[in-house]
Amino acid sequence: NLEITQAAAPHGYFYAPDPSSQKACTIGGNVAENAGGPHTLAYGVTTNHVMGLEVVLPDGTVIRTGGKAPDSPGYDLTGLMVGSEGTLGIVTEVTVRLMRAPEAVKTMLGVFESVDAASEAVAAITAEAIIPVAMEMLDGWMLRCVEESTHAGYPMDAEAVLLIELEGLREVVEEQQARVDAVCMANGAREVRLARTPEERERLWSGRKGAFGAIGVYGKACYVQDGVVPRTQLPGTMRKIQQVSRDYGLTIGNIFHAGDGNLHPLILFDAKVPGEYEKVVRAGTEILTYCVSVGGSLTGEHGVGIEKRDIMPLLFSDDDLEMMRRVKGTCNPTGLLNPLKVLPAYKTCMEVSLAAHPFAKR
Repeated sequence: NLEITQAAAPHGYFYAPDPSSQKACTIGGNVAENAGGPHTLAYGVTTNHVMGLEVVLPDGTVIRTGGKAPDSPGYDLTGLMVGSEGTLGIVTEVTVRLMRAPEAVKTMLGVFESVDAASEAVAAITAEAIIPVAMEMLDGWMLRCVEESTHAGYPMDAEAVLLIELEGLREVVEEQQARVDAVCMANGAREVRLARTPEERERLWSGRKGAFGAIGVYGKACYVQDGVVPRTQLPGTMRKIQQVSRDYGLTIGNIFHAGDGNLHPLILFDAKVPGEYEKVVRAGTEILTYCVSVGGSLTGEHGVGIEKRDIMPLLFSDDDLEMMRRVKGTCNPTGLLNPLKVLPAYKTCMEVSLAAHPFAKR
């Protein structure tokens, strides 16, 4: 992913979708999962930046969808393939849209004494009709973990921080910076720091991008969730995650794309302890169930796979799922590609799902 921007940068362009794993993740993987990232709040996810594909179907047929033109006649087969998790075809070539580099960029760090206050600030900023290109949240546990590992400059005594980035015309960015600062302070921020140099900006982002690796020092397995909620539901959802953490006796760190409500709770556990994995999955399912109950979704960018396959009925009706099966059957009639993924094959209990997971076999 990152290599596209590095190749385009000398010409004044960049590729907008930037998953936190962008140094390692592939464009093929991004297309399969419809990946997002911190800067997709304003720019959109992968599907908004893929213009055409070359796809190999299970019988060896090679098709091309879309192209370099802004729109193509006929059905949007490109949109159908993006996010299909390898169940419809194998993508062998991708035509992407590049964005022109902005005139001005400002990166800010809002420091808060509570997760609630930071969550309220997210909703308040968007209510002001300000759309930052990125608005990331780290809770206190997570930011301390990240700071110990990366020394990005996060305050160790805060309970939450918002990493906010603004891009655009210089005059517009200056005006928005003042408004975002005021909104954060009005919603309980202790302070709002502005990155004064490109080096300071890079350090702040290095902390966010290196967060998943930072938890490796704990020597535990980590189960990463990927639920989505409306921004207005962030405060209540964060309280629910804290409650789940207490109820199950599990450490849950939170670092996520707050601007578009895409949560990434990181549940730490010891896979060698009998019953621990099952407990973690139940905790994760409870979080996802809550996300759906408040108008959200089971996944924002990590996909369904096997993990969420059997809870798809939480979000979709039988008719919805049957239509998806028909589409899959048209492209992949024998189930050769990525079998048993995404769509529940039958009604099953959680115990059956757990037994199929590699952690449960240890």
